[in-house]
Amino acid sequence: MRHTRQRGIALLVAIVMFAIATTVAAAITYNKTMAARRAAATFTLEQALQAGMAAEALAALALESNGSTTKTTPDDTWAQPLGPVEIEGTGVWIQARLEDLSARFNLNSLVEWKGPPVNQFEVDAHQVQVFVELLGKLDIDTRFANLLVDWIDSDIAPQPNGGGEDTLYLTQTPPYRPPNTFITHTSELLALPGFGAENYARLAPFVSALPNDVKLNLCTATGEMLDAAESMQQTSYANSPLLKTQRVKKNCFPAQQTFLTGVSDATKKPRVEARINERSDWFRLRTNIRIGTAEFVLYSVLFREQGNRVRTVQRSFGSE
Repeated sequence: MRHTRQRGIALLVAIVMFAIATTVAAAITYNKTMAARRAAATFTLEQALQAGMAAEALAALALESNGSTTKTTPDDTWAQPLGPVEIEGTGVWIQARLEDLSARFNLNSLVEWKGPPVNQFEVDAHQVQVFVELLGKLDIDTRFANLLVDWIDSDIAPQPNGGGEDTLYLTQTPPYRPPNTFITHTSELLALPGFGAENYARLAPFVSALPNDVKLNLCTATGEMLDAAESMQQTSYANSPLLKTQRVKKNCFPAQQTFLTGVSDATKKPRVEARINERSDWFRLRTNIRIGTAEFVLYSVLFREQGNRVRTVQRSFGSE
C-alpha cells in the first residue's frame, strides 16, 4: 500500500514537471518567434526609410537642377511624378511625387515681428483676413483664425471675436496650454477646441507650416488660395477653367504683376505684394514604398537653400 502511494506521488510530480517544461518551452518558442518578427519588421522599416531617402536624393537632384530659374512652375521637371519603379535587385518598389508647399497658406504667417518697444510676434491683420477668406470658402467656422493666432503669438492676451489663451485651454479635458510659438506641423490645428478631424481633412490640402516669412507662389497656388490671397481682386480663379488652361500655355499664371493689377483696393496692394512670389524653396515629397506585402508612405519636407543645396528638414511615416 505504501509503495502504491509513492508511485502515485512520483507520477504526479512527473506530470507537473512535464507541464512546467512544456510551458517554458512554449514561452521560449513564442518569445523567439516574436523577436524574429520584430527584427524582420525593424529591418523592413529600415529598408523603407533607406528607399525613402533614395527618393529624397532624386528629388534633391531635380530641385537643384531647377534652382537657377527665377520662377517655380507646375511644368518644371521637379513636378513630374516618379515610378512606380523597382530599386534594382532589392524587390523594393517606390513611387514619389513632389509638391510645392509655398502654394499653400502658411499658418505661421498669421503673425509678424514687431520691433521696439514690443519686440515680439504679434498678429498680422492682413494674413488673418486671407485665412478668414480661405476658411469661409471651405465652409469652416472663421473664428478658428483668431484661435490659431493666439496659439502662435507671443502674448497671453486673447484675440477678440473668438480668440483664446490659457484660460480657455485649461478648461479642456485634459487641460493643456497653448505653446505661443510657431507650429511645426499642420496637425496642430486639431488642438484647437472644437476644430475636429472633418475640418482638418477639408483644410489640410490648402495649408502648410513653414517659417513665417515664406511667401505664396502664384505660379503653383490653387484657385481657392489665389482668391483668398486678396478677396477684393476683380478675377475669380477657383471656379474658372482659366487657371488650368493658362498654366498649360504659360510658364507662370497668374504672373505677379497681373495678379496685383487685379487688386481693386490700392491701399492693400503693398501688403499683398509683400506676401506673394513666383519662386519656391519649400517642397513636400510623398514616397510610396512597397516591400513584399508591406506598404509604407514617407512624407519628407525639403528645403532648397541659397546655392541650390537641398536638405531634408522633416520626415514622417504615414502622416502628412
